[in-house]
Amino acid sequence: MVRVTFSGLLRDNGQVTSPSSPTDSHAPDPCCDETPEVRSTIHDTWLDHPMGRHTLGRQLVVRVLAIISALAVVLGGVTIWGTHRILTDGLDEQVMAAAHREEANPIGLPGPTAGDVLGIQAGTIFAVKADGVCLMTTVTEGAVLTKYCNADAGELLGVRQDSRPHDLNGNNGTEYRALAETRDNVTYVVALPRTRLLNAIERLLALEVTITLLALAVGFFATRAVVTKSLRPLNQLASTATVVSEMDLGSGEVDLPIRVDPALTDPRSEVGQVGHALNHMLNNVEGALESRQQSEVKVRQFVADASHELRNPLASIRGYAELTRRRRGEMCPESQFAMDRIESEATRMSALVEDMLLLARLDNDQKLELAPIDLVEVVLNAVSDAQAAGSDHIWTLDVPNEEITVMADADRLMQVVVNVLSNARKHTPAGVTVHTTVTARDGQAVVAIADNGPGIPESVRPLIFERFSRADASRTASKEGSTGLGMSIVAAVMAAHQGTAKVDSTNKGTTVTLILPLVA
Repeated sequence: MVRVTFSGLLRDNGQVTSPSSPTDSHAPDPCCDETPEVRSTIHDTWLDHPMGRHTLGRQLVVRVLAIISALAVVLGGVTIWGTHRILTDGLDEQVMAAAHREEANPIGLPGPTAGDVLGIQAGTIFAVKADGVCLMTTVTEGAVLTKYCNADAGELLGVRQDSRPHDLNGNNGTEYRALAETRDNVTYVVALPRTRLLNAIERLLALEVTITLLALAVGFFATRAVVTKSLRPLNQLASTATVVSEMDLGSGEVDLPIRVDPALTDPRSEVGQVGHALNHMLNNVEGALESRQQSEVKVRQFVADASHELRNPLASIRGYAELTRRRRGEMCPESQFAMDRIESEATRMSALVEDMLLLARLDNDQKLELAPIDLVEVVLNAVSDAQAAGSDHIWTLDVPNEEITVMADADRLMQVVVNVLSNARKHTPAGVTVHTTVTARDGQAVVAIADNGPGIPESVRPLIFERFSRADASRTASKEGSTGLGMSIVAAVMAAHQGTAKVDSTNKGTTVTLILPLVA
């Protein structure tokens, strides 16, 4: 790699002669290879995941399952409550029957026998209290156990006497359904255990939970299948819209053959209405793009024709203005100044017309005359010319010792490098270092032109390659005029060479990177 500081540069058959004391460059490093923009495809979107997060399909499934769950809970609760009520009523009937039987055949003191309680449910408790004496009789399987009241008697005898059964919690943890009444100063209490009822309710609750979980599982898969199938037409519409959104519709001739399947445009359904509207919109967009293309073609043809026709009059004006140089000494100062301005403006306008004609030709896909050229030599010549035009700047260069060959139009490629260097000279103050490097890597030739000037204003950066885009005049160090076509020519010529141009700018400097494919 050869590094040269252009305090003075000599060219001898394309070779570089460096001065005796090179000056280190403080320009920023060239930018890295441009990373190509990766467009997302349909397969990367939610269309491949109908149950993905935030999708309508997932929301529908969740909501349907929530409804199923709510209904299952309500129905289960009502079922359990109704069953509990029915079983409780049945138990109450048994309590009433036992009480009526005891009333018909009073179980008095000292206590009933097995024959007296025949047909009574095991676990039933009778309590009798008279004249301060209290006996409790417990019915077991085929036996009757009678004893004086213990601590449980207080609970039994405390049951409210309103001719209706009531719930009772025994001291042994058993729950009862009890009925109490007083006849002839004798208190009779009958209590039937609720164990069977509670066990039945527990089994019913377990069954309800199992059925609910099974219903949710079946509902999930069934709802998912139905929702996925129902949303497939909508997903196809979204797929069509996604494909259209990824097409480059910014400029040039645009072919828009994509349409929604006619099967999805039936206006009798909601999806069909959307599909029909989308096709109608695409037809309108295609018509608008075609009209825009025709308008652009007319404008380009007009610019090309106008530029071509203006070349001859401008050449004549410049020629006649140059002829007056022989007798300008005989003119008054005002006439000399006027002729100088005419010649200067005619020259500037000729350059503008040539730039406009070049852009018009590139817009019309006019092929460049490509041939293998040495990129290093082109850059050396361009930097040498820039150094001659801007001696108040510091020009440095890093180039390899070997040739870097690219397929290019030498004149146009030279124009590209000259335009970038000219911008660096015009839009930076005196004393700024402009550092140019030429490298080859990964099958590409890279030219990076970096300066440590104030950078491009943020408002201008997005428009840097737009035609007639100019920087703020107050930030332009050079008094030279600018047509605003320099960087647009850079972009157009690089595109015609299958290359790219990129600009990175901060308040600490600007780097323009030109990338071209190497000759295979």
